[in-house]
Amino acid sequence: MNPLKDTPTRILDEAERLFAEKGYKATSLGEVATGVGIRTPSLYNHFRNKEALYRAVLDRLIDLFNAPLTNLREQTLSRERLMEWLQTIVDLHYRHPNFARLLQHAALADGPLSREIVDRLFRPLIAKDGSQESALGFFRGNDLEPWAVMAFNNIVMSYITMAPMYQAMLPVEPMSDEGLKRQKQLISQLADLVFSVEESG
Repeated sequence: MNPLKDTPTRILDEAERLFAEKGYKATSLGEVATGVGIRTPSLYNHFRNKEALYRAVLDRLIDLFNAPLTNLREQTLSRERLMEWLQTIVDLHYRHPNFARLLQHAALADGPLSREIVDRLFRPLIAKDGSQESALGFFRGNDLEPWAVMAFNNIVMSYITMAPMYQAMLPVEPMSDEGLKRQKQLISQLADLVFSVEESG
């Protein structure tokens, strides 16, 4: 825990770590406070309850992961820019592995704000600005687009959440720089295949 960070940031960092490790239900505010080095009543000076803290953790992560999509939409969509966006998302998951773990807990336990997570994080990848217009161009005009988005998301996120289990069978440590390089190569090759199918259709 970095003592140079302000108290709300340290609370968010510790809560993010615990929510990712244990899930929403199994994490207590007392544990968060202890990890930060403050008393539980002091935590309430910054967050009114556990759900408010959980929302703040999610807000910070969702904003971080949505920023590249916002940037992508401000440009003319092209295959090259979409590939850059995919690589950026892989990088973000690598640098912020707690997000994939937190989302996995939310999915398995149907925690609070699960529907909001879907609406804010995943739906924008499929429908643009609330319309049915294709957001990314995967299977444009085809009802498989949501499945394509889910498939890519699953590949990227499960790499993070399953890395400890797969480590024994891989030639490099999956969360190392070399592991990230190979994961990005795979994502690029899979995206190329998808685009090739789309262009030939």
